[in-house]
Amino acid sequence: MVNVTVWNENRHEKSNPAVSEVYPLGIHGTISEFLSKAGFAVKTATLDEPEHGLTEEILNNTDVLIWWGHMAHDEVRDSIVGKVKQRVLDGMGLIVLHSGHFSKIFKALMGTSCDLKWREAGEKERIWVVNPSHPITDGLPEYIELANEEMYGEHFDIPAPDELVFVSWFQGGEVFRSGCTYRRGNGKVFYFRPGHETYPTYHNEQIQQVIINAVKWATPVKRSRPVYGNSKPLEEL
Repeated sequence: MVNVTVWNENRHEKSNPAVSEVYPLGIHGTISEFLSKAGFAVKTATLDEPEHGLTEEILNNTDVLIWWGHMAHDEVRDSIVGKVKQRVLDGMGLIVLHSGHFSKIFKALMGTSCDLKWREAGEKERIWVVNPSHPITDGLPEYIELANEEMYGEHFDIPAPDELVFVSWFQGGEVFRSGCTYRRGNGKVFYFRPGHETYPTYHNEQIQQVIINAVKWATPVKRSRPVYGNSKPLEEL
């Protein structure tokens, strides 16, 4: 069984009644619920837990880590970021959602500012499938339409994705690379744009399907990890 850990700051839910009304279980609780129904073994972790809920034991037993952050990126300890990064390099999958683009872990793995344009106006978003053969798009229509979302616009300061899976169009006219995959070391990383905390985006079944598909895609392959460092010759020298 695939072991998934859903990490969330869990700050907006505590400070903003509008968020707790949309996500009474917390964003992490909502995501955990539909992933559990999909057959994954799911744990949650939040910022204010000891070690941000990401102890060495938890990380070592996580196949795929899902990350949602926004208002407290700077409070995430660098030592924990370093451990998460190493686990990704060792093979753990990482799915970064929405404003997690500005998280320390995503910026550390991308090596860029990860900055972008944004506007919170509750406008329509169409998320177009631009890579229809990709497994993350399994079971999806040509596009997903969200009635209300926060706008993210180009230029998105990220490295060119290994694979561009989704592109968003917004009612105000902007477009955005909203579904991007990367390989980092032995691990796979997927960034998925939608998910502003005051909108019920993670209750949308098609958005849920994307995340379920992404967990399957990001799950580590079952093989021995490469051996690095000084190596004896295979043939006689």
